[in-house]
Amino acid sequence: MVHLFFAAEAAAESSSPLAALGVDLKSFIFQVITFVLVLVVLKKFAFKPISAKLAERRKVIDDGVRMGLRMEKEKAKLDEDVAQVMRDARHEADGIIANANKEAREVIREAEKSAQRKVDAMLVDAEARMAEEAVQARRKVEKELVGLVSEATETIVGEKVDATKDAELVQRAMKGQKK
Repeated sequence: MVHLFFAAEAAAESSSPLAALGVDLKSFIFQVITFVLVLVVLKKFAFKPISAKLAERRKVIDDGVRMGLRMEKEKAKLDEDVAQVMRDARHEADGIIANANKEAREVIREAEKSAQRKVDAMLVDAEARMAEEAVQARRKVEKELVGLVSEATETIVGEKVDATKDAELVQRAMKGQKK
């Protein structure tokens, strides 16, 4: 308030219209020149670098936003590609499993056939051995029978029977049994 009072008193002393408002022309010109100089210095050394930094940041932010949008599109495309690859892999795996099951059934059938062939061969071999053992048993029985018949003949006839006569008697006895 005191300042305003002195300004009003100084204005009353001078006759210029600016002086009536409390403005000194010299001070006003000095302040305008100072303001212009400060404005030029700030514009050159502060505003240009600050606006350049702001423009650079805006560009970086815009690039980041564009990159984010592009990455979202690429992620969506990659998700779709992954889903397609998974469907293809599942389809291929199902095919492989079906093929493996088919091959397993074929292997089982072949194993069953091979086992049946072995069983059949074993049966044929067993029958052949049984037939051979039966023949050998018959021969053994025949030899024992010949021995018994020859002893019985000797006992009945009371004389020693030679081998040819013995064989002849056995043959006749065998023919009589077979009939």
